Amino acid sequence: MPDRLNALDLSFLYLEEPTTPMHVGSVGVFETPDGGFGFDALLTLVRERLAYVPRYRQRIRWVPGNLASPVWVDDEDFDITYHVRRSAVPRPGTPDQLRELVARLMSRPLDRERPLWEMYLVEGLEGNRFALVSKTHQAVIDGISAVDIGQVVLDPSPKPPEAPADNWVPAPEPTSLELLAGAVASAVSRPSYLVDAARRTVADLPLAGGRFVRAVGTATGSLVTALSTAAWPAPGSPLNVPIGAQRRFATVVTSLEDYREVRARHGGDVNDVVLATIAGALRAWLFTRGARVTATTSVRALVPVSVLTGEGESRVAEYIVDLPVGEGSPAMRLHQVSYAMKAHQETGRAVRARALAGMAGFAPPTLHAMGARVASSLSRRIFNLVVTNVPGPQSPLYVAGNPMVETYPVVPLAKGQALAIGLTSYNGTVCFGLNADRDAMSDLDVLAQCVPDALAELVDTVEPAPMRPERRRGGAH
Repeated sequence: MPDRLNALDLSFLYLEEPTTPMHVGSVGVFETPDGGFGFDALLTLVRERLAYVPRYRQRIRWVPGNLASPVWVDDEDFDITYHVRRSAVPRPGTPDQLRELVARLMSRPLDRERPLWEMYLVEGLEGNRFALVSKTHQAVIDGISAVDIGQVVLDPSPKPPEAPADNWVPAPEPTSLELLAGAVASAVSRPSYLVDAARRTVADLPLAGGRFVRAVGTATGSLVTALSTAAWPAPGSPLNVPIGAQRRFATVVTSLEDYREVRARHGGDVNDVVLATIAGALRAWLFTRGARVTATTSVRALVPVSVLTGEGESRVAEYIVDLPVGEGSPAMRLHQVSYAMKAHQETGRAVRARALAGMAGFAPPTLHAMGARVASSLSRRIFNLVVTNVPGPQSPLYVAGNPMVETYPVVPLAKGQALAIGLTSYNGTVCFGLNADRDAMSDLDVLAQCVPDALAELVDTVEPAPMRPERRRGGAH
């Protein structure tokens, strides 16, 4: 029988709504030194690399009567030209136009009758650049062993490696009778399947949500810790409101060296500095909204982190930290964040950024997706937003010989969450992707500009500005 979806992956299908599509995305911006990169070249590249990700040629087939969980089956009519698409912005395309296009692409749900992914070649960008935008349903990225399609098209050198052998022939799709026989076999071996199937048949979505939370707890082993940290409700915030189906997307580029300088002066690690920067940005943004900010005001963030198990294996755990947006001193904000994260670091199981960046299974799109999986499972009463921070390679990556200059994650929104922040360090930069509800966050560009300003405040605690050599810190794009 084909692979059956596990409880966690299945829950993403049940919990998906028009306002909360369950796909994670990535945006890569590339230069074209040789003058161009065409759609046919991308089609050829993706067709070759699909051998690395067989799930991307499979679709979901539901069992008649919902007597068991659905299964993955080969798409006998797989059409790569449906999944790899061509788009453009009017020349010379500005970053604003690219961001608006990304927001619209990410607002659209994926077609469940086909393999659950899409990739877009966006042409016409200024500076002789192009972008690759990918979106993959979270049910596809089913753990740290999975690899996202946006990762397999990238190479560590301008010369692409030899294409892998691909002799893929779709396996015949099982008949309804075969699916029913498999469901009976599952029921015999696991009687609880019958109970779950009955609940699914009557579309008991609240119960499905409960199964989802239990599945996340089983899969990550850290939900109990997260819930004990969040024993009290998350503070009220304009970040937690009913959301619609449309999105806004903003990007920010900052210098990795700035975070390292602040870490060297104040201690902690780069992730602490990142969280303190976000705390400062949220503080300034709240002031622009005229929100009441007191010394005790905080914003609770769900922060996925990578840990080692007792068996030496790597997995993703979740940590909830209250960002001290009410603290006026940037240095004190950093110390408070470092103290809050210290409990995780003292376990001795944290994976260092350099080691994490070298793990194939922990490719940035995969870890961002796993953070989003957890965020989707938990109530908005527990946290205000999710922040996924993934260390990436500090040397250039290429697609068909064209260097990638920027890379931004697009973390999906959970129900009742108006903002999700993803960031990836890459080749000396830290790239932020801010995904937000279009109506609730009409001032997303203001928040984006607050990020480099908050980082500059922290850098100023290391050395006064007149004494510090000038270095580009990037900014909101």
